[in-house]
Amino acid sequence: MLLDTFGRRAVDLRVSLTDRCNLRCGYCMPEEGLPWLPKAELLTDAEVVRLVTLAVGELGVREVRFTGGEPLLRPGLPGILAACAALEPRPDLSLTTNGIGLARTAPALKAAGLDRINVSLDTLDPVTFRDLTRRDRHADVLAGLAAADAAGLRPVKLNTVLLRGRNDHEAADLLSWSIDRGYQLRFIEQMPLDAQHGWDRAQMVGAEEILARLGERFGLTPEPDGQRGAAPAERWLVDGGPATVGVIASVTRPFCRACDRTRLTADGQVRNCLFATGETDLRAALRGGADDRELAELWRKAMWGKSAGAGIDDPSFLQPDRPMSAIGG
Repeated sequence: MLLDTFGRRAVDLRVSLTDRCNLRCGYCMPEEGLPWLPKAELLTDAEVVRLVTLAVGELGVREVRFTGGEPLLRPGLPGILAACAALEPRPDLSLTTNGIGLARTAPALKAAGLDRINVSLDTLDPVTFRDLTRRDRHADVLAGLAAADAAGLRPVKLNTVLLRGRNDHEAADLLSWSIDRGYQLRFIEQMPLDAQHGWDRAQMVGAEEILARLGERFGLTPEPDGQRGAAPAERWLVDGGPATVGVIASVTRPFCRACDRTRLTADGQVRNCLFATGETDLRAALRGGADDRELAELWRKAMWGKSAGAGIDDPSFLQPDRPMSAIGG
């Protein structure tokens, strides 16, 4: 198992497949993009599968989520999914994507073994979308959502970041739109993971404000105790249910005490926390001839040293050098 000194067990693995992205969302990266990792530094498809196999077979991981960057840019994605779906015990397989290209690939991803999908969508307005992402691809994301739903990648979940003065007025509209289509909406507080290190807590739209805006149009009832588990989102029944809305309040309501995640970057580094400032290099050990026992021990040691919390409220908090696109969502 992957345990830490606080008794938490990591059963949810986040695997970044690339640091590249075809959008330029301002809260993630600058308009000109970033220097991408050289291909030789990325884990190969076979290396990804080997490490996921180790995590599932030896370390107790039960859920695997593929992220990026934009994971749909990884050519070998269907093959990686198929190999992971064939593992025993079979892990739950999910994917976080910006939705561009999903209309074309959703059926193949489902056939390869993907169970469900999360799509980032911050606005219903194509003009605002272009302003936020610096790309005119709003229609492609909407088409991708419909294709994912039609392919059976359910529940289709939407991830939304509200930015003050830009899309925060859309909160209730986004929820209404999502409910009408059977999608599950989750608002995510903007986190200090931008490449520019320009995050400003004073400008962040926090959980209380999000809920207040939603409450102007909907009746929100907290989900019954015990149903959240280690999930990052607090959920509310909308107008009595069955529809729900979630809020991931990583900044104002940290959920570190129940965290069950371990992370693997596209270049083979284990991170025991999204906000960690240190990493453990599995790629070098793997390419140096380490066997599975040695790799497992490195992974266990990395998780054993996990801090009690991310420490965002601590005056000594330091933003990770890597941005979200290089860490993996």
